[in-house]
Amino acid sequence: MDELIGILQSVCPGVDFETEKDLVEDGILTSLDIVMIVSELMSAYDVQIDVDDLVPENFASAETICELVNRAREK
Repeated sequence: MDELIGILQSVCPGVDFETEKDLVEDGILTSLDIVMIVSELMSAYDVQIDVDDLVPENFASAETICELVNRAREK
């Protein structure tokens, strides 16, 4: 999780990914932020994240993003 938090903070500095629980609904992450995060995650973890996975629920918190990465690893 620490590695993931580091990646997220490098893309969106200033966001407290350790405590925020509703990043999309609270307007903390924009669609551009999500695109940049997905790009970094696919590169860092060598996974493919599908367009169908680009829903707010998958980007609500660091935990949900981690679950998304784990699902992508299983594909």
